[in-house]
Amino acid sequence: MNDPQAARRLAAPAAERNAAPILEVLRGALPARGTVLEIASGTGQHAVHFAAALPGLTWQPSDADARARASIAAWRAHAGLANLREPLDLDVCREPWPIDAADAVVCINMIHIAPWRAAQALMKGAGARLAQGGALVLYGPYRRGGAHTAPGNEAFDADLRARDPAWGVRDMEDVEAQAQAQAQGFVCEARVAMPANNFSLVFRKR
Repeated sequence: MNDPQAARRLAAPAAERNAAPILEVLRGALPARGTVLEIASGTGQHAVHFAAALPGLTWQPSDADARARASIAAWRAHAGLANLREPLDLDVCREPWPIDAADAVVCINMIHIAPWRAAQALMKGAGARLAQGGALVLYGPYRRGGAHTAPGNEAFDADLRARDPAWGVRDMEDVEAQAQAQAQGFVCEARVAMPANNFSLVFRKR
C-alpha cells in the first residue's frame, strides 16, 4: 500500500547515526515524566526515536521551517506515538514562543547553523520556561579554548562561515558563559564527548 506521507518524511543520515548516543545522554539528563520541548527538530527522526524510547515523557517538537514541520508531522503520523505532539512553529528569536513552560529543553545541531543571537535567544527562552532543576541539553560541534577539536570540524566551520559569516562552530566556553548570562542561573553539569567529534552539554537551572 502506498504511504501518502512518505514523500514528506525527510531523512538525514547523521540523525540516524547520532540518535542512539544522544539518547544515552538524555536518559541521564531528563526527568522520568513531563514535557520535553525540542528546538529545531529538523527532519523529525530524533523526535520519533526519543519519544519511542522515553514513553514517560511527552515530546514536543518544533521548527521555524515549514518544510521541516511537514516532515516532523509525517514522521509522527508514520510512528503513531501517543506521546509525540504535533510540531510547533517556533523561532527562538521571535517572542512570544508558542509554549509557556516545559520540564526540559533539547536542541540538537542548531547554534552553529544560526547567528549567535539565536544561541542567546535559546538560552533566554529556555531559562524563562524551565523551573528550578530543569535541564537544557545541547548537542553539536564545539571549539575548546578557541581551538577546533578535529580537522574535520575546522573544515566544517570554514564551510559554514563561507555560506553565512554569522554561522560557525562556537566556543564551548562562550556557550556556557552565555547560558549563565541569558538564563539567570544555568550551570553546566556535564560535557559529554560524543562520536564524530561532537559534544553534548547538559545545563541545569538552579
